Amino acid sequence: MPYPDTFEGFVISDHSKWTEFKKQEFKAKKFGDSDIDIKIECCGVCGSDVHTITGGWGGSRLPICVGHEIIGHAVRVGPKVTTVKVGDRVGVGAQIWACLECAVCKSGNENYCPQWVDTYGSVYPAASQDPDGTVSQGGYASHVRAHEYFTFPIPDNIPSEFAAPMMCAGLTVWSPLVRAGIGAGKKVAVVGFGGLGHFGVIWAHALGAEVTVISHSPHKREDALQLGATHFVVSSVEGWEKPLAYKFDMVLNTADMTHQFDIQKYLSICAVNAPFHQVGLPDEALPPIKAQQLLLNGSCISASHIGNRPEMLAMLKLASEKNLRPWVETLPVGEQGCAEAVERVSKGKVKYRFTLVDYDKAFPDRP
Repeated sequence: MPYPDTFEGFVISDHSKWTEFKKQEFKAKKFGDSDIDIKIECCGVCGSDVHTITGGWGGSRLPICVGHEIIGHAVRVGPKVTTVKVGDRVGVGAQIWACLECAVCKSGNENYCPQWVDTYGSVYPAASQDPDGTVSQGGYASHVRAHEYFTFPIPDNIPSEFAAPMMCAGLTVWSPLVRAGIGAGKKVAVVGFGGLGHFGVIWAHALGAEVTVISHSPHKREDALQLGATHFVVSSVEGWEKPLAYKFDMVLNTADMTHQFDIQKYLSICAVNAPFHQVGLPDEALPPIKAQQLLLNGSCISASHIGNRPEMLAMLKLASEKNLRPWVETLPVGEQGCAEAVERVSKGKVKYRFTLVDYDKAFPDRP
């Protein structure tokens, strides 16, 4: 394999054949002074991967190698890199680059940079980063090339297969919780109890909040309580929302089926001026809503995109100090393992995150 100019990964070339992964080489972006090459050890499987390869969020640049919950070891560092050295175990999430110079970036919101580059499926700015118009490719691969600012040291006591899902799912839930000031004395409703929702319970409980899970799946009750939820509400029961009116300082919606919600019920459980905050991103549009529906308690509908670097580092620090771990199943990376993982994620048949492992077997000749 001609590293460092090309990497190798398991790619999808047709949205209609989204479980048919094939191993092939792809071009890496030009190596920059602040870049790091990471030899991948494992990679989490995110719902975003499924939305991308199916074309559910719109057509993607194909062929594409997905995966943005990456853990590995640095094998090459640029001359301007100061936070990582060769051999360090590091992680990369859903964002791989931002300009770090605009007003948005300088306000600590680089995850909203107008030029942000996703870890897969994005084109780098030609003038400053890659004149060849390289499309970024993700972590179902031998290596990934990332900017230093979006490469994170992993605490020694967090095993790689558990750290991987934190890189996207963990941060996606952590950031809105801490930005909303969730902690002791606060009440949080976590809507949906899948990969994102189980992180919502882990983090909110660790921050000291009282956590209620709202789910249409009563069989998940014991898991939710075990992870730290105080209450579990089954949303298929008529009138479930009435005892919860005005109760929650934040309603964190992790569900992938919001288009089927009676949205007024969920708004009604927000405390005055509290948000119904969207981190689940279904293919379908949100339900229609009238402005008057927000007036009863001054609630709002909000959303967020992953998180910033300080939030990632704080999340990993708390996970390390409190020995917090997501629930993870592992599968070997490969044509069969990738296919099984994305198919089961699409059906919600995982408890509660997948991590692809055994990269040395899939890529035995990589440097």
